[in-house]
Amino acid sequence: MQNYFELFSLEVGFDVDLTALEDAYQAQISKFHPDKFALKSDKEKSLALQNTSLINTAFDTLNSALLRATYLLDLQGINAFDEKDTQMDVDFLMSQISLREQLETIESNKDELELDDFIQNINDKINKNISQTKQLFDVDDFEKIKNLVRELKFYNQLDLRANQLMDEWL
Repeated sequence: MQNYFELFSLEVGFDVDLTALEDAYQAQISKFHPDKFALKSDKEKSLALQNTSLINTAFDTLNSALLRATYLLDLQGINAFDEKDTQMDVDFLMSQISLREQLETIESNKDELELDDFIQNINDKINKNISQTKQLFDVDDFEKIKNLVRELKFYNQLDLRANQLMDEWL
């Protein structure tokens, strides 16, 4: 079975040309459009649906920095979220607690300006993390990447929650 990068004829790596990915996705997905299979057998329709699902999953994975990094680690046989591996940087754990408390305070005060600043701060952390992850993939430092992927997951979840709050308040 080909990997997701091969499916879209992209070079395997963290740094992906998102425009090329989108173009390759559109080319692949159009091959399995339901209209092309309307008069086909149930088996062919089922295969087209399976291919569409695979293409969508591959696109979503490669389009997300977090999912792409996790997938690249998987290709190396490394599970970034292995439940047996609980070792985390103490400073980052303390930072998690602080950021969660900060968001809770903002939420209880319903302070839109503070929330906006908080979201910007988290986005800065996400961008810095992605930049560091790219650099580490360039030198195959998979242990450090694994930790950064865990951090990125936390930041993404925090960003999602903060943006949900913003949507609720507007």
